[in-house]
Amino acid sequence: MGYKHLVFPKDTVFLVTGGAGFIGSNLCEAILDMGYTVRCLDNLSTGKQKNVDLFLSNPRYTFIMGDITDLDTCTKACEGVDYVLNQAAWGSVPRSIEMPLYYEKVNIGGTLNMMEAARQNKVKRFVYASSSSVYGDEPNLPKKEGREGNLLSPYALTKHVDELYGKQYAMHYGLETVGLRYFNVFGKRQDPDGAYAAVIPKFIKLLLNGERPIINGDGKQSRDFTFVENVVEANLKACLAGKEASGEAFNIAYGGREYLIDIYYHLTKALGKDVEPIFGPDRAGDIKHSNADISKAKVLLGYDPDYSFEDGIKLAIAWYKENL
Repeated sequence: MGYKHLVFPKDTVFLVTGGAGFIGSNLCEAILDMGYTVRCLDNLSTGKQKNVDLFLSNPRYTFIMGDITDLDTCTKACEGVDYVLNQAAWGSVPRSIEMPLYYEKVNIGGTLNMMEAARQNKVKRFVYASSSSVYGDEPNLPKKEGREGNLLSPYALTKHVDELYGKQYAMHYGLETVGLRYFNVFGKRQDPDGAYAAVIPKFIKLLLNGERPIINGDGKQSRDFTFVENVVEANLKACLAGKEASGEAFNIAYGGREYLIDIYYHLTKALGKDVEPIFGPDRAGDIKHSNADISKAKVLLGYDPDYSFEDGIKLAIAWYKENL
């Protein structure tokens, strides 16, 4: 269970791209807590300086201010690195519909730069963030690898292309790549602000401030909300998984299914707020229902998530109460 029992050589060096972001900073923290060395590469376009400042006093942590769209920066960042955990990307389905060229540049071009830099530096394994959005309009639940539909956004397209490149780099260049299809990750340090903020931190902040959140659509859409510690486990286990995992992509979730309206009322109850939501229009490009089959990750990565939605949401609420 979990990841804290995992053992790497004591001089192991990890590079976390997007390490100033939500998932990236949780990865940096976990790696440092395990006693290993971590390099964080981030341009702070969506990541936060405060997520870097948390670790700067640790001698095993180095921050590189840089952009994955620059190949030289990527190559230098990968020097002497054992494992790359590539989290750097621009998220948000609606924003990608507004900015397709930028998403191509960062999410495809930047990831390809990182794969090439990792190959040139003979990195042991390249683990990268993909997304459940690659399932598109495929209607069957649970979502299962190899059964994808039509892509519904430029964001989904970029993640699909990353997976194709991951397979190519494993096939032609011997770079061991593992793609992780995240399902609606939530937890501490997830940004509650901005037009494209994730739903759980946004709801929590608005409710704490006594404001009425907007739910896009009827609230009957469902998601496999996944606590960030499960995602940390998946990344670290992906580094140590057998060679049969290379070139593959895996669902990373808890394997549950929560309806948005139920989560909303769960939060109002937990926060002691009697506030009704405002129902707005559906979001373009959104998938209606999402629930993961995680059996492939269990078999090939040894993934065995510790935190259910209920476990994770308690910890997330406690963190936001203290930090907002």
